[in-house]
Amino acid sequence: MQAGRCLVQAHGVDMGALVFCLQRLDHIHHNPEDYMSIRKSECCGVSDGGIIFTGCNISNAAQAHPAGGRRRQVLVNGKRVKTIDVHAHCVVAEALALINMKVADQRGPGIGDVGSRRLAEMDEQGIDIEALSINPTWYRAERDVAAEVVRIQNERLAEYCGTYPDRFVAFASVALQFPDLAVEQLVHGVKKQGLRGAAVGASVAGAEFSDPKFHPFWAKAEELGVLIFIHPQSTPQLEPRFKGNGWLSNTIGNPLDTTIALSHLIFDGTLDRFPGLKICSAHGGGFLPSYAPRSDQSLRVAPEMDTGVKLKKKPTEYLRDMYYDTLVFTDEALRHLAAEVGVDKLVIGTDHPIPWQADSVNHILNAPGFTDAERRMMLGETAAKLLGIPL
Repeated sequence: MQAGRCLVQAHGVDMGALVFCLQRLDHIHHNPEDYMSIRKSECCGVSDGGIIFTGCNISNAAQAHPAGGRRRQVLVNGKRVKTIDVHAHCVVAEALALINMKVADQRGPGIGDVGSRRLAEMDEQGIDIEALSINPTWYRAERDVAAEVVRIQNERLAEYCGTYPDRFVAFASVALQFPDLAVEQLVHGVKKQGLRGAAVGASVAGAEFSDPKFHPFWAKAEELGVLIFIHPQSTPQLEPRFKGNGWLSNTIGNPLDTTIALSHLIFDGTLDRFPGLKICSAHGGGFLPSYAPRSDQSLRVAPEMDTGVKLKKKPTEYLRDMYYDTLVFTDEALRHLAAEVGVDKLVIGTDHPIPWQADSVNHILNAPGFTDAERRMMLGETAAKLLGIPL
């Protein structure tokens, strides 16, 4: 064998396993940086005594790329994949102080750090690039305060991306309670600061996104062709019912918030008005994809609730016009989400540094029923297209 001129001695080894092993060796020879990510069980498919490598430079590759502190290399069928996390949180202390909040009050260990700690955690997870966003806690602030919060945050986000250009991109913050200001901030963030879109809540101080006052913002986002990332902020109208055990304001309130937001964008005709919008929702789009067909029947069952908005297609068909992160926890939930919206609409989201899921990358790698091409799309290829990241 030519890969590293390695002599292989096989003792009672299945030939299929041996061929697979030799293919792995050839890959390592041409891609030594991938050595530590190829598990021994993948290489041999047998016990240690089954295949013996001698006169081989694999050990040299291991020494050149030690496991400790090294970035996990994610492979799909032996090919390196650039992983792009669309759902990653951070905060800026100086901006929080303007609205009487502190980093210590924010959930997520290290949420205020965009540096060595975060990079080490990304390396361990196998995340190459994070798309940073800041949850909008300023929607009830006065105009001048909100403008300053957004200015500070967007400058800091652009700074992070400039310092680590191969590890971070970011979504602009916008003061959406003042739509004209939000438009200016979006344009400035994208065109002057290199930000890749905007992160917004699922409603704005009680106002729904379908309200006509937000049309200028949606129009500008469509014109710029940038992604809008929607992250919920619970459903405060139901706060009395969320009391008690289980952190229901989040476990139920957050996905419900997204479900309501997306439903208004569909039923109120916003997606028809702005068909070129690129929208990505956190947490797999909340509850909507899991029970979407009910939406197709609602006005048939209750025609008196029809306000006169004439949709161009069935409500469920709009689901395939949007994007969703993969933070849905189980293999079956991921399979169902892909079936409802299309696997080409799914992008990996970790919620980092909030520890909702132990290993979001392995969730995609190991979930049954997906092709290699589909796994690559979810891990990074689709996000790269949306965010303008070269692969």
